[in-house]
Amino acid sequence: MQQEVQQERLWTREFILLTLSNLLLFSVVQMQAPTLPAYVKETYVSSDLMASLVITMFNLSAILSRIYAGEAIKTKNSKTLIIAGLVIAGLAVVGYCFSASIALLIVLRAIFGIGFGLGSTAFATCVSNTIPQKRFGEGMGYFGLSVSLALALGPIVGINLLQQFGFGTMVFTTVCLVAVVFPLVFGMRRQENPVPSSQAEKITGFARFYDKKILLPTTLNFLLSITYGGLISFLVLFGREANFANVSWYFLCFALTVLLVRPLSGKLFDKKGHRAVVPLGAVLVAVGLFILSFADHYVLLYASAVFYGIGYGFLQPSLQAWTVKIVDPAQRGMANAAFLNSIDLGIGIGSMLLGLVVTYSSYALMYRWSALVMVLFLIIYAISDLRSKKIAREQKQQQVA
Repeated sequence: MQQEVQQERLWTREFILLTLSNLLLFSVVQMQAPTLPAYVKETYVSSDLMASLVITMFNLSAILSRIYAGEAIKTKNSKTLIIAGLVIAGLAVVGYCFSASIALLIVLRAIFGIGFGLGSTAFATCVSNTIPQKRFGEGMGYFGLSVSLALALGPIVGINLLQQFGFGTMVFTTVCLVAVVFPLVFGMRRQENPVPSSQAEKITGFARFYDKKILLPTTLNFLLSITYGGLISFLVLFGREANFANVSWYFLCFALTVLLVRPLSGKLFDKKGHRAVVPLGAVLVAVGLFILSFADHYVLLYASAVFYGIGYGFLQPSLQAWTVKIVDPAQRGMANAAFLNSIDLGIGIGSMLLGLVVTYSSYALMYRWSALVMVLFLIIYAISDLRSKKIAREQKQQQVA
């Protein structure tokens, strides 16, 4: 009985250290995400499209490194991958201070993406191996809070440091955060790799890097991330155009709503599945973006943050738990890599495409197009869900016959 309770325990030492480490690593990323495009545009007098490249190149390099990390974590020590990622990321950030051109800065962002890809994949895979199966949605929801808090609080800290103390102070702070992760990592125990099932051992070729079973949740997360790419890349510039003195409070409202919703969405996913959380979350995100496109007062700005935050808090942990839960335990590294890649790919492509929209229209119209992305999200989900229900009915009829 005592052993069973121990197996169902969620808040273990490993879970806490992994969650804190992930929070710090993602905070480093999110402190840079809204500030670097603005810094590049002002320092190098570049276009919105060129400024978005500092986001896109980082995301593309992170995607490539995760493809390696998702496969490597099956056989290599997870601590080694994490430490290698932290060293690479920390050195790249230090290099920002010595960047004399936008080309060199973009190269350093790509190197930083490699380090981030290694570390983030290892953290997510390690934590998914520590969570009890019956509390998987809840556990991933709490772990996902580290990402959501970073997504929300990182931009606030980064924007305020840039505006009040300058780019050098912002970079120094991110280097310190990377350094803090090291003692947390050394405090973790070495994890044993999951023993692959006989079915997992048969997986070869491209399936080792991407399983078709996770196509739907990762595609939906990709579409959600496109909308977030528009927020982190252009919200500061949108605020200047709309005469908002400080748009960083948008991210604070976003953080508070995500904090309230994340634990609830995880438990709801465990009890009733994705159908109970995904459609509602998508509608709320679309509403938040639509309100933002008309924001000319702080009331509308904060209302947008609340709607977007509730929707995002429902969607992302549920999509991640869905992605990881439907694969073999030995394939969790691949599943986490694919899920995190869908975030970076969505943010990268979203920054580029929405940057084009802004170039030929306005920030307000760009956020309305972002809302339409969530309409596409709902259409794809509805079609896939109807198809899966039809297949389930046919299989049931065959069993009865």
